Amino acid sequence: MGRRFVAERRRDPYYRAAQDEGLRSRAAFKLEHLAERFPIFHAGDRVLDLGAAPGGWSIVAVERVGRRGEVVAVDPRAVDPIEGVTVVHGMVGSPGFADRLGPEPFDVVLSDMSPRISGAYATDHARSVALVRSAFELAGRVLAERGVFVAKVFAGEMLDELDHDVGPSFRRWSRTKPPASRERSSELYLIGIGFHRVPDPA
Repeated sequence: MGRRFVAERRRDPYYRAAQDEGLRSRAAFKLEHLAERFPIFHAGDRVLDLGAAPGGWSIVAVERVGRRGEVVAVDPRAVDPIEGVTVVHGMVGSPGFADRLGPEPFDVVLSDMSPRISGAYATDHARSVALVRSAFELAGRVLAERGVFVAKVFAGEMLDELDHDVGPSFRRWSRTKPPASRERSSELYLIGIGFHRVPDPA
């Protein structure tokens, strides 16, 4: 981790606020903004948080759904314990992974998964789109009817095709960039509200 990056992070108001409020990462403020703008969470929801480490989104989710809700955090990396959150270690897309989540559907599927950055923009964009598709494929198996899907993606030329393929499965489909995203970052968030399974073409 370079000195410049460390210095910029220390000056970052969202990073400092996350540390002060015990949110583990500045990403928590992105989800807070999305939840204020879109009807993502309801009390008692079951939430699946993909790419959860270090746990910032899970903390926000468990606060939003309350004691009657449930949050399952998924990541191959370790996630320190969070009250009210069940951690599942694994890779999205690995064989049999969906079966490990159990038969009960989720009301919300979140994906803050990010690819390993190569430095080649087209490659990183394509990898981020692939992660969204992987998250959506899993959501197609575990998301309840009228459920919500939220996923991070990097902007680029493949977004229109992604919208075309995934958007019709939701009553409302949006792209947005939260204020907590760094200005120079290309990341966007895709919001799907009101999931319904689209019949396969005959």
